[in-house]
Amino acid sequence: MAVERIKCLIIGSGPAGYTAAIYASRADLKPVVYTGMEPGGQLTTTTEVDNFPGYPEGIDGPTMMVQLQQQAERFGTEVRIGMITNVEFSSEEGGIHKATVDNTTEIEAESVIISTGATARYLGLPSEQRLRGGGVSACAVCDGFFYKNQRVAIVGGGDTAAEEATYLANICEHVTMLVRKDEMRASKAMQHRVNSRKNITVLYNTEVEEVVGEQVVEGLKMINNQTKEVSEIEITGLFIAIGHKPNTDIFKGQLEMDETGYILTDGKSTKTGKPGVFASGDVQDKEYRQAITAAGTGCMAALDAERYLASVEEKVEA
Repeated sequence: MAVERIKCLIIGSGPAGYTAAIYASRADLKPVVYTGMEPGGQLTTTTEVDNFPGYPEGIDGPTMMVQLQQQAERFGTEVRIGMITNVEFSSEEGGIHKATVDNTTEIEAESVIISTGATARYLGLPSEQRLRGGGVSACAVCDGFFYKNQRVAIVGGGDTAAEEATYLANICEHVTMLVRKDEMRASKAMQHRVNSRKNITVLYNTEVEEVVGEQVVEGLKMINNQTKEVSEIEITGLFIAIGHKPNTDIFKGQLEMDETGYILTDGKSTKTGKPGVFASGDVQDKEYRQAITAAGTGCMAALDAERYLASVEEKVEA
């Protein structure tokens, strides 16, 4: 059976993947998007998206992703439900990249845009999983606004947790920060910022035992892991800030990554170390992690891919 050859393969279907698809299809690269296990990406687990430009009334995450998909399809993008399970990237300029879909079908691509995103780490408690979208969130910048003048808690002791705690302190009545160890991992400057806020209480050696509430978060049952003392507080929002895991396992050994697994790109571009392979969105961005920044790098990846394919064509013709 003949192996399918495509011009532009896009792996992943969040804001980065679909924006890349919009630009790539308008440039006549005839992109094929494979959605992965979570079509629409992390935004499909979010209810209200209030900070994406162009939606004055806000929009819910799943609706927004459906609209992005429809926009990409309008220009000729082919969206396929499926998971890329293996890749073999060429190191040659103009080389052909191979990908396996669902461990069965092989396809070949002249260019590849990786937009597989990252997955927020959660604590793994049944009560936490049950209340995701009902007051449990992994993004204070995305969802903090909904808890204006309310009491919330945040779990984590690193720079992200410290930064999000101070962000929440600006809009919430009170923030309780739960740190598992007897000190924060955050930089001294970030710790100072947390400690200087009167409406942040930091509880060390403290872990979540249970998130209280049926439909929405109503409180938190906590345990001191040294004294084993259990206590409870009333809150309406719980933010988990214990890190993200980029979805890059299948690219290990083929692309350069940092120690966490984020794909490294060249300067301000989306170029990886392999010619014709580009990375966009949360898979290469651990700093901002917003839908709008992911969409921005998706645009960049499509432009980088278009320029790459044009330069390869020129060399062939020459």
